[in-house]
Amino acid sequence: MRLWSLHPRYLDRKGLLALWREGLLAQKVIAGATRGYRSHPQLERFRAHPAPAAAVAAYLRAVCEEADRRGYRFDRGRILGPASPAAPMEVTEGQLLHERDHLAAKLEGRAPEAFERLRGVARPEPHPCLVVVPGPMASWERP
Repeated sequence: MRLWSLHPRYLDRKGLLALWREGLLAQKVIAGATRGYRSHPQLERFRAHPAPAAAVAAYLRAVCEEADRRGYRFDRGRILGPASPAAPMEVTEGQLLHERDHLAAKLEGRAPEAFERLRGVARPEPHPCLVVVPGPMASWERP
């Protein structure tokens, strides 16, 4: 499971579709509707949020907005949380830079155009429901 801290605009088509599926899985885990992935470390930021279901819903809505911008049709009816925006979650600068490099490595072979766009980004923009704070890569990340 990879719930990118990067803005979804950096993802290629395959990455955006995977993010949508994995976000829906995260929603099921947070709702207690599945037994798998319950201890996945990337879910820590959602569990730490005062309203975890709302945070996942906000995350998925932003993924849908990027899909809409590209002309894709993701089923917003699958988002279970409230329609109101959740309080933002934090992401460290170090985590964003790590994810930029990780995504670039994935894109280099499978989506050269997306790789070229990302390669020139010195300070990547976070996912819309995240705010950037100083700090290293997240403790749950596997370097």
